[in-house]
Amino acid sequence: MGRYLINRVGIAIPTLLAISVIIFGILALAPGDPLGEFAANGALSPEVRSQIRAAFGLDQPIYVRYFKWLSASLRGDFGYSFVSRSPVGELITQRLPTTLAVVGVAYGVSALLALPLGLIAAIKRHGWVDRTATIVTLVGFSLPPFFTGLLAILLFSVQLRWLPFIYDSNLQVTDWASLLAQLQQSILPIGVLALFQSAGLMRFTRASVLEQIHQGYVRTARAKGLPEWLVVGRHILRNALIPVVTLMALDVPSVFTGAIVTEQVFRVPGIGSLLVDSIQRSDTPVVMAIAFIYAILIVLFNLIADILYGLLDPRVRLDR
Repeated sequence: MGRYLINRVGIAIPTLLAISVIIFGILALAPGDPLGEFAANGALSPEVRSQIRAAFGLDQPIYVRYFKWLSASLRGDFGYSFVSRSPVGELITQRLPTTLAVVGVAYGVSALLALPLGLIAAIKRHGWVDRTATIVTLVGFSLPPFFTGLLAILLFSVQLRWLPFIYDSNLQVTDWASLLAQLQQSILPIGVLALFQSAGLMRFTRASVLEQIHQGYVRTARAKGLPEWLVVGRHILRNALIPVVTLMALDVPSVFTGAIVTEQVFRVPGIGSLLVDSIQRSDTPVVMAIAFIYAILIVLFNLIADILYGLLDPRVRLDR
């Protein structure tokens, strides 16, 4: 186990370094001037503009800027925003709780819906639960989040007027009324993300359970006279969850990327909206920091998926 973890971490670190080099190079060579707003300011002389560029280190070669960024980021310092002049870490920590709340709740709801529905649909296949769940998941998986978000706004906000379609970032929860307002404005973005995520997860759970139902060990357990709930819970579900848990761990970063679109549709002030705004304004330090955080999430959850797979499946020897 220890040797396996060391090997995985030894692979993860060079991978992250390679990703950081690629992202930094692309952003450095991308068209657009990060300090373009100063170019339009006629009150600034060329000497002042040069001093500003030197202050941000933009007058140095790319490799020098990269190693400076890498050294600072290892200490938790991602630099300063070119637009707001605020520390990048501060901007991210301000938006992170909102994104984690939306993404975390949506992922939890999708797991609570997809796992039992996938299990029931497989055991009671061709029944009304299976058919209904299949139709809902096909619709949810086929439609992208931005489209389902617009449909949800048209139905629940414009036509029925049940829920707000714009997320109020200034809302402070101080009493029951403000708590109810916070829940109401969170329903649509969480629901859109949960629908998209639970659709694929439920189909995968159903297929995994169906693969295990006809295995020989299941027939042996039933021949022994074990109750059906024990056969399903102890034998079928345990083995069917091995690929499902792996998929769930690998899908966590994709939920964050899906939240980028959802946050734009519902104007949720999270990391996704910050990334889009920073790209539009050529705010390179913010874009670099958020892209690198996404890369860390992907590598980290790949490692978690491998560990969970080994813990669930005794045939996998992690010490090899």
